[in-house]
Amino acid sequence: MAKSQESFNKKEKEKKRLKKRKDKEARAEERKTNSSGGDFDSMIAYVDEYGNITDTPPDPTRKSKVNASSIEVSTPKKEAADVITLRTGKIDYFNDAKGFGFIKETNTQEKYFVHINGLLQEVKEGDKVSFELERGNRGMNAVRVKKI
Repeated sequence: MAKSQESFNKKEKEKKRLKKRKDKEARAEERKTNSSGGDFDSMIAYVDEYGNITDTPPDPTRKSKVNASSIEVSTPKKEAADVITLRTGKIDYFNDAKGFGFIKETNTQEKYFVHINGLLQEVKEGDKVSFELERGNRGMNAVRVKKI
C-alpha cells in the first residue's frame, strides 16, 4: 500500500494559506464598508493665494492678472558679481603632467586652485602672476592667469 502524498505539514501550510486569504478578503470588505469616500467634488483640493491647500474654492473677486512674459522659466544668466577683480600672487605648486596647481595670493596669503585651461601663458612654480577669481564647484578658482 502506498503512503499518502499529503503529510501533516503540507495540510497545516495549506490551512494557514487559506486562513490568510480569508483574513485579507475580510479586511478588504471592512475597508469598503467603513470608507468615508465620497464623490469627486469632495476629493478636490484648492490652493489659495498664499499657497495653502484648502477645500473651499478661491474667491473670484480676489483674482489678479499675471503677465506671462514676466515669468522666468530658464536659469538666470551669470551675473558680473561672480568674477572678482584682478589679483596678484605667486605659483605655489603646479604639476604640468596633471594640469593643475595652486596660486598663493600676495595680499591675503590664501591659496587658489588653478587649472591648465585657466592659463593664458605657460607658468611654473615660483612665477609671479596676475589672475581673476571665479566660483567653481568646490570653491574659488583662479582664471585668466598670466605672468607679470
